[in-house]
Amino acid sequence: MSRLVRPQTLRGFRDVLPAEMSLQNELVRRIRAVYEHYGYVPLDTPVMELLPTLVGSGGEEADAQIFQLLNPEQQTVGLRFDLTVPFARIIAQYTPDPIKLPFRRYHLGPVFRADDPQPEQGRFRQFTQVDIDVAGTESIAADAEIVAVMVDAFAALDLPRGDADPPFYLRVNNRKLVDAFLAGVGIIEPERCAHVLRVLDKSDRITDRQLAEELRDGRYDRSGDFIPGVGLTGGVVDALLDFVAVTGATRAEVVTALSQRIAPSELSEAALAEATELSAHLEALGVAEESARFDPSLARGLAYYTGTVYEGTLVGGGVGSVVGGGRYDGLVSRFLDEAVPMVGASIGLDRLVTGLRNLDVDLGTGADRVQVLVLVMPGVDAAVSSGIAAQLRAEGIGAELYVGKDQGKVGRQLSYANSLGYRAAVMVGRKELDAGQVTVKDLRAGSEQRADIADREAYRQAGQTGQFSCTREQLPAAVQELLDDGDSGR
Repeated sequence: MSRLVRPQTLRGFRDVLPAEMSLQNELVRRIRAVYEHYGYVPLDTPVMELLPTLVGSGGEEADAQIFQLLNPEQQTVGLRFDLTVPFARIIAQYTPDPIKLPFRRYHLGPVFRADDPQPEQGRFRQFTQVDIDVAGTESIAADAEIVAVMVDAFAALDLPRGDADPPFYLRVNNRKLVDAFLAGVGIIEPERCAHVLRVLDKSDRITDRQLAEELRDGRYDRSGDFIPGVGLTGGVVDALLDFVAVTGATRAEVVTALSQRIAPSELSEAALAEATELSAHLEALGVAEESARFDPSLARGLAYYTGTVYEGTLVGGGVGSVVGGGRYDGLVSRFLDEAVPMVGASIGLDRLVTGLRNLDVDLGTGADRVQVLVLVMPGVDAAVSSGIAAQLRAEGIGAELYVGKDQGKVGRQLSYANSLGYRAAVMVGRKELDAGQVTVKDLRAGSEQRADIADREAYRQAGQTGQFSCTREQLPAAVQELLDDGDSGR
C-alpha cells in the first residue's frame, strides 16, 4: 500500500501560480499607488478573530459562512469573512491612542467564506480583498472620496474602453432612500425592511419576475426549493419596482425623480439631502456621470451598512461586482459604548483577475520581470557565471543564474531561456574567459531569424544572429542597451 499523500487542494481553495500571481502583484501595485496618493496608510490584522468579534456583524448569511475552529487555548475563533469587521475592532481597540481620528487606512489580505465556490466567476472560499476605509467622520465628502478613489484606481489599470461603455463604473445608492420609501408605504418593521433589502440585493442576478415573486409570496429556485417571500401586496410591489427602476442622464436627475416617489418625512428629507450632497461632491471631484451612477435598486447584502452603498462593475468581465462597500456607522458600537462613523469599499482581487482574463486584458506584467539568463558553460568554473550574474544585479539588471541539472549543455539552457520568454542570454566559454570577453545573445533576434528556415546548417548559423562579445566592464551597459532596444519596439 502506497504511503504517498495525494497532492490536492480543498474545495473552494486554490493555488495561485506565477502567471496569475504576477498579474495580482501588478494590479496591487497600481491600486496601492492610488490609495496612497489620497493619504491612505497600510494596516494589517490577523486572519483569525475571537468568534464574538465576527458573529452578528454581517447578518445571518455572513454568520453561516464563518469558518470556526478551536485554538490551543480552547477558545472558539473564526476566520475573518471580510476586512471591515476587523477594522472596526482596530478602531475600538486603538483610539484615541495611537490611532487618531479621522483615520484613513488601506488593507490587502485574504478573507474566508464557507459558501458555494464558483471558480468561473472568481468566487472562492479564500479570496483576497484590497480595502480602503475612513473612520471617524460623518462627512458625505468622505463617501464621495471613496467613489473617486475607486474610479481613479481602475483608471490606473489602463483598461481598454468599449464602443459605448467605460470599462468600469460604480453604482451608488443610499440605504436611507429605500428605508424612507418603505416607511412611506407603511413598512417599518426592521426585520421586514431587512428582508426587502436582501431581495433587492439579488436584482442583478434574478429576473424582474422572480424579483416580484420574492417580494410577494415567494418563489421556487432552480433546484425546486421554495424561497419564502416578503409578503408585500401587489400595489406595494409595483410601487417598489417602479422606485428602484428610476434612471436619469445625471445623478441629480435621479435624485429629483426619487424625491417625487418618496412620501415627505424627516427620514426622506435627510436621505435626499445626503444624496444631493453626495452628487455635489462627486461633481466637484471630477467624477464623470458615466463612472458613478445613482442606482436606487442597489442594496448590498451585509447588514452593517447604514447609508451610502457602492458596487463596481467590470464591463463584460462576466464576474458580477468587483467592488463593494458603503457607510457603516454602527459597527464600532459592537465594541464601544459610542458610535464611530465609518465608510469604505473593497476590491475583490480574485474576481478582478478572472474578469480581466475573460476580457483578455494584458497589463504588461512582464515589464519588470527578469529577462536575462546567465549560462554555465562547459569547462568553465561555475563560480564565473555566479560572478557575472552578481555583476548585472549590482548594476540594477535582473538576472537569473542557470542552476538546472543540464549545466554545461548550452542548447538545453537556451531552450529553458526561450521557454520563459527571456530577452537575452549571457555566457563565458573558455576562449572568452582567456580573452577577458563575455558573449551576449539576443534571443528574440535569433528566434525571428530562424522562424522560416528548414535547412539544418542554415538554422544553426541563423542562431548566431544578434550575438556579440564585449568585455566584462562593458557587459552591464551592453545588456541594458539590448533590453532598452526591445522595450522601445525597435
